[in-house]
Amino acid sequence: MRSDCGAKEILFPMPVLIVGSYDENGKADAMNAAWGGIGDTKEVFLCLDASHKTVKNILKTKEFTVSPATLENVIPTDYVGIESANKVENKMEKSGLHVEKAKNVNAPVFAEFPVSLECRLKSYDEKTSHLFGEIVNVTADEAVLTEGKIDIAKLKPISYNPVAHTYHLVNAESCAQAFSCGAALK
Repeated sequence: MRSDCGAKEILFPMPVLIVGSYDENGKADAMNAAWGGIGDTKEVFLCLDASHKTVKNILKTKEFTVSPATLENVIPTDYVGIESANKVENKMEKSGLHVEKAKNVNAPVFAEFPVSLECRLKSYDEKTSHLFGEIVNVTADEAVLTEGKIDIAKLKPISYNPVAHTYHLVNAESCAQAFSCGAALK
């Protein structure tokens, strides 16, 4: 028997994403966003309310970064989600995150997050809060690479559980080969 849960934002896993931007003075900001993912080929999608300082920055600079949050950095990950740069001037200093400038866009890369998508704003709809960005480049720390490819077991990304409001380690164990295992049913 199945139970009705109602119309809710429940989907598993929900990636935890760190969105980085610079303001008009070059000051870095980061926010935690769980509503996002890949929108299309070389495109990231985020659902971000216009009231966020990060969104205000992105609308001005037209560029930003997105990094998957990791187990190793769950505390600063949560902090940049519960604290607003609209209210706390030294949010980044308090977070303990270290800022480097992205190579291809005018946006920060955070040293603590080993993978970063460098993005340019494609569109933003204030009514729906839907933001789309073109992925210009992806950088990855060598520590999370295996044979030149990002290794999810080394990255240790976390996901968000919208039901219990908890973070969970994404299980990196492979269970089947995509675009192959279903061939048995052909």
